[in-house]
This record gives sequence, structure tokens and C-alpha cells, in this order.
Amino acid sequence: MSYPEVRYHGEKGEISASYRPADTPAELTSGNGSQTHYLATTASTQGEFGLYKVDMTPKAGGPSTHFHKTISETFYILDGTVRLFDGAQWVDAKKGDFLYVPTGGLHAFRNDSDEPASMLLLFAPGAPREEYFEKVGTVAQMTDEERTAFFLKHDTYWTD
Repeated sequence: MSYPEVRYHGEKGEISASYRPADTPAELTSGNGSQTHYLATTASTQGEFGLYKVDMTPKAGGPSTHFHKTISETFYILDGTVRLFDGAQWVDAKKGDFLYVPTGGLHAFRNDSDEPASMLLLFAPGAPREEYFEKVGTVAQMTDEERTAFFLKHDTYWTD
């Protein structure tokens, strides 16, 4: 394995880093009070990756088993207990636990506990997941055709 092709051709480097203080408000609060922080979007990383912090309320639930055809998804638990499905079994993941799901890998996650939970989600390469996060709560109001188009647009294939 080798490094990727050179993408920066300057000789001195440049000032281009992005800093986000920890107290930056979440970009999205869902109906159940869970929050999603857009730490690094595909737009801000030029498609390299997307990184999101998800703060889930107690008993927040989560998506059922699904897979992606174009992106991998990685979970890193920051606090609390998140039930993670690795395609074969459910595990109660705790602070510091990590799950990498390659492209095509079955997975699911949920907070079934009586306590809040927090995790990082990393998608690679980057994909515009913000619209997915913002509109997934409205799929019940969509027609079957709209719902199918929404999930296809956002590379989400359900198995249930």
C-alpha cells in the first residue's frame, strides 16, 4: 500500500485548517431531542470524508439493518452505551469501543438504554449526509416512491 497521489503542489504549505470549539451548538436537533454536530462535511473536506458527532437521548432507538454501496461507516463511542450490529451480532458498545463497517457491510445502531449516549460517525469517502440526517425523520410522510428515491439518493439499502 502506498500514499495517494499528490494533491497539493505548493512548496511552502498554506493556512487552511478549520477549528471548531467544543461548545459549538449542534447543527441538527431531531424530534426526540438527539443532536447531530457536523464536524467535517464532505463539502468542507472536498469529499475526503464526513465526520459527525451524534448525541442520542435515552431510549432514542436508531436505524434498522442496512448497508451502503458507495461509502464505509465507522462508529466510535464517546460516552454511554450504543447497541451496534456488525452484520452478525449485536454488541453493547461502551466508551472507547470502535466499529468499522466496510462498503456493503450490514450494520445498525441504537440507544436502548435509559442513559444518553454519544458517538462519532465517520463516512468515507465523504458523502453529503447532512440532507439525510435532516430529512430522515420525515420519511413516514413521504409516498412510497418518494421514500424509495430518498434512500437511493442517500445510498441506504434496508434489509428488513
